[in-house]
Amino acid sequence: MYKQGNYPIIAKRAIGRGVFDVTIHCPEVAELARAGQFAQVAAEGFFLRRPISICDIDKERGTIRLVFEVRGKGTDKISELNVGQNIDIIAPLGNGFTCLEGAKAVCVGGGIGTPPMLGIAKCYGRDAEVISGFRTAGIAILQEDFAAAGCKTTLCTDDGTAGRKGFVTEALKERLQADKPDIIYACGPSVMLNGVAKLAKEYCVKCEVSLEQRMACGVGACLVCVCRTVKDGESYLSHVCKDGPVFDSEEVDFT
Repeated sequence: MYKQGNYPIIAKRAIGRGVFDVTIHCPEVAELARAGQFAQVAAEGFFLRRPISICDIDKERGTIRLVFEVRGKGTDKISELNVGQNIDIIAPLGNGFTCLEGAKAVCVGGGIGTPPMLGIAKCYGRDAEVISGFRTAGIAILQEDFAAAGCKTTLCTDDGTAGRKGFVTEALKERLQADKPDIIYACGPSVMLNGVAKLAKEYCVKCEVSLEQRMACGVGACLVCVCRTVKDGESYLSHVCKDGPVFDSEEVDFT
């Protein structure tokens, strides 16, 4: 079930180079939403909406947060919206993450795949470790949010300008060797997700991945976001927007 409407922006800030954090007051959306789902956001002057992951949900305040990077003319237009203006969204869409009670989790985010990790990390608090990866320090985001939720944080940068130098998969492998969690969550570039999925399989840990894909409709009516999945040895074409964006990592064909 999802809602469509024009909702007021109650907070907005730039949190990185070309990265914006927008809080929207939409009680009916917040009530339905769960970690891992996304919104289709209208950009004035553009026919197609832009898919943006839901970063955080506050059901008591009736708000959701969208954290997105300007990657083209559409997201640039959305970034021009300010506090007091309305934003046209369809949400919550897709299938979210599974939150396990009494479990320990590792959440792995790569670049702009980091925002979807906040909502699921908050489900676990002190029982979650968040491993985030960015190209450089200037675009590292949400580290204070994860810490405020009680999570242990490990920051990786490609150039070593913040945190540890290297890839998130290296940090994840060290964690798995030291102390296996009950579940791994991941969102980011496909090559990163493939690496995370391989490690999860090697160490026999359940893993859910959120796929990033271009989308047109957001509800499974078109074929823009088709991906290849495997179930019971059979290959299928799935819609990231409707069947995902969250999948069991063993069901995704990364080849």
